[in-house]
Amino acid sequence: MGRSRTTHGGRALTEKQDRFVRLITQGVSNREACRIVGINRRTGTRWRLGRSIRNTAGEAVHYPPVRILTPPKRHPRYLSFDERMVIADLRREKRTVREIGRELGRSPATVSRELRRNVDDHGRYLPYSADRTAIERIARPRARRVLVDAELRSVVVDLLGKRWSPEQVAHELHGRFGDQPARRLCTESIYQAIYDPDAPVTRPAKRRRRRRRRRVQGLQRRGRLTAMTMIADRPPEVADRVQAGHWEGRLHHGSPKPVRDRHPRRAAHPLPHLIHVPTARPMAEAMREGITAALERLPARLRRTLTWDQGKELAMHRQISEQTGTRVFFCDAHSPWQRGSNENMNGLLRDYFPKGTDLGQVAPEELARVADEINKRPRKTLGWARPADLLAGETVAASA
Repeated sequence: MGRSRTTHGGRALTEKQDRFVRLITQGVSNREACRIVGINRRTGTRWRLGRSIRNTAGEAVHYPPVRILTPPKRHPRYLSFDERMVIADLRREKRTVREIGRELGRSPATVSRELRRNVDDHGRYLPYSADRTAIERIARPRARRVLVDAELRSVVVDLLGKRWSPEQVAHELHGRFGDQPARRLCTESIYQAIYDPDAPVTRPAKRRRRRRRRRVQGLQRRGRLTAMTMIADRPPEVADRVQAGHWEGRLHHGSPKPVRDRHPRRAAHPLPHLIHVPTARPMAEAMREGITAALERLPARLRRTLTWDQGKELAMHRQISEQTGTRVFFCDAHSPWQRGSNENMNGLLRDYFPKGTDLGQVAPEELARVADEINKRPRKTLGWARPADLLAGETVAASA
C-alpha cells in the first residue's frame, strides 16, 4: 500500500491511514471515515486522491493516492479484523486469555498465540498492525512441483500413462524417492495437477461404457452344458482366499478371455491371464486348448480349480480337468457376483479393449503386454505389493 508523507507521530499516522483505508474498503463514506479515525476531511481526501505540493526549494512533489485493495476472503478458522479489535479492547481491560477466548468463542490457545505473534517491537498489540502482519504471513501460491521438477514430472506422467490411479502413483513416489521428501506427492496434489490446464500431466480417460441391454431371464434349453459341478460344491478354501491356485474366468465376445487367480486377499485383484482364441476355429475346442496351455505353464499346486459361467464355450470342461488336473466349477445362471474378482478385472480390461473391439486385429503379444501392465500395478488390498511379484514368489515356492 502506498504511504503519504508522515509527521513526527509517523507510526500513529500510519495506523490512522490503515484504519481509514479499511473503513473506505468496507463502504464507509469519506466524511464518516474521517470522523471515526479523527482526521480532517481534507486529509482524507488527499489520502484517497493523492496530492502535489511544492517543497521549500520550490520543486513540485507528488504524493500518490493510497491503494485501496479488496481484502482477501478469509477462512472462518482465521481471526478476523473485528475479532482482533475485541482482543485489543479486552486486553486493555486486563482480561485473561481464557476470558477473551470465551468472549470470542475461540480456544484460549488461539488468543495466546495471537498475542504472542502479532505484537509490535514495543510489546503493544495494535489490531490494525496485527491484522496486516497476519495477512502478510499467509502463504502465497507457489508453482506445482510437477512443473518445476522435470524428473518428478516424467515419473508421474509415465505411471499415469499406464493407467495407474493417483493413489497408486503417490505410494510409488514414496518408494522411489524415499530419501527425497521434496519429490513425494500426496494423492490430492496429483489430482490437482491432472485438472490444472497449465500442468502437462494427463491421465487416459476412462472408456464410456454402453448401457447394458436387459436380457431375457431363464435358461436356454438348446445346447446346455452337461455334467456341471456347481459353485455350491466348491471347496471352502476357495472363498476364503487363503490358498493359491483357484482361478476365475469368462468369455468376452469381441474382447480378451481373462482368467485370473483368486489367491489370498493378500493377492486380491488377482493376476489375469489373457488367452487369445482364434475365431476361425470352433469355440469350445479353441477355449480348451487356450486354457489348457495357460494352466500347464503353472506348477500343479497353482492350478487347483477354475470357476466359470455357464457359457457354451466351456463345453469341453471335462477334457480340461483331465489334462490339467484342475477341477472346473460353474456359477449359477445370471449370477456374475459369484465371480467378483473376475468381474472387477473385466472393468480394468475395458479401458484397453472396449466393447466391440475386433480382437482379430490384436496380436497375442499385445494381450501379453496388457496383462503384464495390469499385473505390475501396486494394489491397495495387497499392502501396495504387485500381483506379478506375489505370483512369482508362489511359483518359485511351488517349484521348490
